[in-house]
Amino acid sequence: MESEKIIKPANGYLMLTVFFLSFFGSIVAAIKYENPVFLIITFIALVLSFGFILVNPNTSKVVLLFGKYIGTIKQNGLYWANPFYTKRKISLRASNFDSERLKVNDKLGNPVMISTILVWRVTDTYKAAFDVDNYENFVRVQTDAAVRKLASMYPYDNFADDGHEEDITLRSSVNEVSETLEKELEERLAIAGIEVLEARIGYLAYAQEIANAMLKRQQATAIVAARHKIVEGAVSMVEMALEELNKKDIVDLDEERKAAMVSNLMVILCGDKDASPVLNTGTLNH
Repeated sequence: MESEKIIKPANGYLMLTVFFLSFFGSIVAAIKYENPVFLIITFIALVLSFGFILVNPNTSKVVLLFGKYIGTIKQNGLYWANPFYTKRKISLRASNFDSERLKVNDKLGNPVMISTILVWRVTDTYKAAFDVDNYENFVRVQTDAAVRKLASMYPYDNFADDGHEEDITLRSSVNEVSETLEKELEERLAIAGIEVLEARIGYLAYAQEIANAMLKRQQATAIVAARHKIVEGAVSMVEMALEELNKKDIVDLDEERKAAMVSNLMVILCGDKDASPVLNTGTLNH
């Protein structure tokens, strides 16, 4: 199996000088000496002109001779080679690819919309040119396949209340998920001689048919968590109030009045609305 071979053809500027001298010199000679034989040199010069190869920075030229791989020119500049060579340009620049939003099922079976942003470049021109049919289309197809596989490996979010508590999720574990995606893409794109510079999730959301239900569930989870904190704080404040009353001997409360006081304080501290005070004009015994 062949691999990439770097070549450096002849200096193009020298051959450009030879071309101009032979091309225009033969025309002048044919006119001066009125001999059409010199036009043969003109024709040969025109044929040789097809051998010039211009390589721009961060690009390459894959060179073939009648279907046989000769090598790859990666150093930028003007070169000259066999005029019968076939040249194919392959960019070595970093390319950015933003995939389409795909509807896939996560690990728990929930439909989600997901897309990825991929930064890649060609490192092996032989593999990119000959081991795959179209390396740019190959990148797009393999990226979609990798994203589908990634989404099925992790849940969108943790649902501890359902017994599905995961260490890594698509929503919260950005670094871990990106590393897994990069590794998966590197394995898939290695056959095309492509290096993955960066891969990360560009868009992530629940699919439209369950988005409202999941939003309500997240809101309910947040409300429950907030209520839990409020109750913890309220219990602590009631306990502190009873301790201070007993310590300073402000009022002597029996168990029934303590229970009533605790109930009133818990209602005030845990209620959604402001409490409406009720004035008691009697005594503690009435």
